Amino acid sequence: MTTHFITAEIDLQETPTELQKAIETELKKQGEPLRWAITSVDKSKEKATVEAVVTK
Repeated sequence: MTTHFITAEIDLQETPTELQKAIETELKKQGEPLRWAITSVDKSKEKATVEAVVTK
């Protein structure tokens, strides 16, 4: 098992619950998320930047 630091851009969603599901779905494509955080939000592009640590 190895850990990786990744950054992903996620489209903003209508509700926080939908945003969390979208983030978790995207991160699972890269591995099993250990922790993640939204580090920035660009309202004009409607994108959130997420940094995460995942295991593979």
